Amino acid sequence: MSEHYFTPSPSAEDRRFPLHVRLAGRELELVSSSAVFSGHGLDKATTVLLNRLDELTPVPEGARLLDLGCGWGPIALTAALEHPTAQVWAVDVSERARELTAQNAQRLGLDNITVLAPEDVPAELRFEAIWSNPPIRIGKQALHGLLQHWLGRLTPEGTAALVVGKNLGADPLARHLGGMLPDRTVAKVASAKGFRVLEVGPQAG
Repeated sequence: MSEHYFTPSPSAEDRRFPLHVRLAGRELELVSSSAVFSGHGLDKATTVLLNRLDELTPVPEGARLLDLGCGWGPIALTAALEHPTAQVWAVDVSERARELTAQNAQRLGLDNITVLAPEDVPAELRFEAIWSNPPIRIGKQALHGLLQHWLGRLTPEGTAALVVGKNLGADPLARHLGGMLPDRTVAKVASAKGFRVLEVGPQAG
């Protein structure tokens, strides 16, 4: 398992390098590093999620939106660019990932992104939206605990979008989430390149 999934301070040398990437319809010059998830560009799963945002429940004005496992920031940056009134919270266990997301937000002049370690997110904070390429490879038990914690912080009307590989258990995870969140719908809203985009809907009633 790559250490970027679970190491707060990666031991690999911090080699920063420029990263040219297209996000939110724009060609961007960002910065990345070694020992962060998909440091040399957009991974396939995140690409599928970002290409299918129009399939998701619309993000309301002024929403608090969580990017869970932000890496160098592609989801958080896209959210902030496409929803300038949103308050985007970028969370990652990796100190290096958080530094990169903050640096990239600064490079783009985005002041609506807050980057924090998971334990530093205010306990009372609730989210209208969660977008995530979750760390599937941390193991089923750890993943289920992670999702239970953060999905439990959705507002009643809030929604969450998770992109998961079909061969990495997307369908069993959808069933698990449905059992874990009986008052919310869990639907497969998009599928491409071997990945599913799962959406957790608002609370019923």
